[in-house]
Amino acid sequence: MASTDWPELLYKFDTARIRNARSCVFNDMERAELLMGVFGRGKSRVCAVAAAATAKEMAGQIRTALRETPTVELRLDWLRSDAERRRLLDWVKRQKFGAPVVLMATCRRVPGGGRFRGGIEREMYWLRQSADAGCGWCDVEVETLRELLGKTVRGYGVPSRVLFSAHDFKGMPALRREMKFADNDGVTAVKMAARANTIADSVRLLGLARSSVNFVAVPMGEIGLPARILALREGSALAYAPVGGATAPGQVSLREMMHLYRAHELTKSTQVFGVIGDPVGHSLSPLLHNTGFIARHVDAVYLPFLVHRLKDFLDAVGALGMRGFSVTLPHKQAILKYLKECDPLAAEIGAVNTVVVRGDGSLYGSNTDYVGVLGALERKMRLRGSRVLVFGAGGAARSTAFALARAGADVVICARREQLGKKLARAVYGEFVRRRALRSEKFEAIINATPVGLHPHSKISPLSARESNCRIVMDLIYRPLDTELLKIARKKGISTVSGLDMFLAQGFAQWKLWTGKSTPEAAMRRAVLQSLRAEEAPSERSRGSRA
Repeated sequence: MASTDWPELLYKFDTARIRNARSCVFNDMERAELLMGVFGRGKSRVCAVAAAATAKEMAGQIRTALRETPTVELRLDWLRSDAERRRLLDWVKRQKFGAPVVLMATCRRVPGGGRFRGGIEREMYWLRQSADAGCGWCDVEVETLRELLGKTVRGYGVPSRVLFSAHDFKGMPALRREMKFADNDGVTAVKMAARANTIADSVRLLGLARSSVNFVAVPMGEIGLPARILALREGSALAYAPVGGATAPGQVSLREMMHLYRAHELTKSTQVFGVIGDPVGHSLSPLLHNTGFIARHVDAVYLPFLVHRLKDFLDAVGALGMRGFSVTLPHKQAILKYLKECDPLAAEIGAVNTVVVRGDGSLYGSNTDYVGVLGALERKMRLRGSRVLVFGAGGAARSTAFALARAGADVVICARREQLGKKLARAVYGEFVRRRALRSEKFEAIINATPVGLHPHSKISPLSARESNCRIVMDLIYRPLDTELLKIARKKGISTVSGLDMFLAQGFAQWKLWTGKSTPEAAMRRAVLQSLRAEEAPSERSRGSRA
């Protein structure tokens, strides 16, 4: 359905129900339930999504989900046949789930963005069967409700509580300031799920959650991901997280939602931090910083923000309650013009990777990248008087070049953007060499400060073996741990330095700057290493099986 179609029907439905209501909230709801929300408090407001092709798989997902939250959505439309739907509901009925377990059946048809190819009668049939199996809730999409006789689910025998949902996978529709519904015709709560194409879209949908009662706000897409996590904090009745694979764009897994981001524990007093970049999905900064918050019992959360336009994010800093953020490609230099103040070293470098949001909303910038570069290299070599090549001329390259120059190294710059490279070389009183000269030049160390070779393009190297004439090669990329450049260097007998050391050191410095507390380095390092090793283990096993 087009983004301009369903809001009109939704609001008409809203108005029609309100006229017959005894109050602007739910007529038959007990006061205690109103105060805590129809799904309860805490972890019960995280809805685990069980979606699989077979009843056996989905039953396993339900068991997994119930170890984390009592609220589970059963995506009946994902099951590959009616026979599998029957097997699952028979299994659910045998379990005799009691309180506090809340099961919500969804059999979303294709027109509503689901996978069920049956008609509306068959959808209603399976929702009736889910009620008989013990599901207390069902999700009925706007496309179905508009076709039902009288636009009501009453008389169809579906579960007693209905979440009326509307989805737009293309964009955010026009939103009013609040949504109020009466508990008539079986509709108990309302969900709006819409793609956020800008961070401003996310902020608007969260605003609707803040001002509405028993309303579920679901910003979709990677840009909407941070707002998904903050939705409970802003008043959304539910937040969704899949047990298995994602069922909608921009989801985070149930385990991440519960244990990394702790969405059900976030309150208005929770400090919000994040990383901004484009791309940003590869970043392990959320794992690094949230692990630190958990280890030190800091009431804070760190989120990944995909930012295409810097101004879009900065306009939302106040509304999101941001207290600070990391800056990565391509915004490290562009952020400078928005800062009220800047650390002298960061100003000299001309690139910022860390921002503190002060009490008055102004931004203070600094750069912690140089800490990691020096720490990683100084364990391997003496920098003073050594000839070191920095490959690249962007924000990371500038931080690296200035750090090396301060340590007394003779800095050499090589970059695809020649004018930018020459400008950087002049700034650090170094020299510039063209790419074609690298085969004959020799260095003590070569540092890759470009994103070439970054996951998912990890099979590419920024430099060839013939261009790597040095004693040490360092790659600022840390994902993957073992980049193609480092593999090439080792084949030539060159000592290598992973970008992980730099990543950790700069992150530790950021964490301390934001919190003012001692950094739990061991816990943070262990979490990142475990994640990287787990990520690379499948490819290692795959190579072993082909050998």
